[in-house]
Amino acid sequence: MRISFFFRTFARYFDIIMRKTLRLITILAVTALAFSSCVTQKNLTYLREVNAQSADSINKYFVPSAEVTIKPGDAITIFVSALDQEAVAPYNLPTIAFNDPTTEQVKTTPMLLTYRVDENGDIEMPVLGKLHVEGLVRAETEQLIKTALEKHVVKPMVQVNLINARVSVLGEVARPGTVNISHGRLTILEALAAVGDMTPYGRRDNVLISREVQGKLEFARINMTSPDLLTSPYYYLQQNDVIYVAPNGVRAINSTNVSLWLSMVSTVASAATVIVTVLRYNNDRNSGK
Repeated sequence: MRISFFFRTFARYFDIIMRKTLRLITILAVTALAFSSCVTQKNLTYLREVNAQSADSINKYFVPSAEVTIKPGDAITIFVSALDQEAVAPYNLPTIAFNDPTTEQVKTTPMLLTYRVDENGDIEMPVLGKLHVEGLVRAETEQLIKTALEKHVVKPMVQVNLINARVSVLGEVARPGTVNISHGRLTILEALAAVGDMTPYGRRDNVLISREVQGKLEFARINMTSPDLLTSPYYYLQQNDVIYVAPNGVRAINSTNVSLWLSMVSTVASAATVIVTVLRYNNDRNSGK
């Protein structure tokens, strides 16, 4: 009888505990769902405050092009050409010759000279010597080299490319990673598009940008929903900028840790239900005897 009484008492209290636990799980699940539904279309819209009136105001200050400028540490390629190919040969890397195993012909592959901008903002070219390129955009660098070459070459043509210009995008975006500045300029909207845009859990009103200026880091907070974005000095990105999209409150609720915790509690509740059922069955059998 004592054993039967113990089983009945234990089963009763255990049943009460499990009911409260299941009620708690239900409340947490409903709360998480409610927070998830709080990500409205309004919160996901860029530049939602832009209208015809604000557009006129923006155009007064909007800079249509902000090409990246060359900085110390950058790597650039330079290709020089002219009608007289022999005259420009000293300014380009020699071609690489190799034998084609399928034929008896010897093929050549042209290569571009790569220059690293030193800490003083200079590059050093064959024959021409040092040229100061810091702060110049690509077209200005081409003109600088072309002017120096005209003393040695008739009608030279110069092509300059910045090969290590890229930005990093981190945080609540679809595919965090680096984005190359391939056309001389890159906007923050283009960078986000390149990584698949922000997730619904990214804060569009508080995007952090880190930028190196004259050897020091600068930080800025950008509101992607405001028309002020288009006139911000951070709308056009510079090489080595870092963009970080912070998570919103919904992401905190829907984090992996909460999901794992709910899963564990649910598993324990299921196991406990089985135990209670077994205890009740044994108790009924003992009472029948």
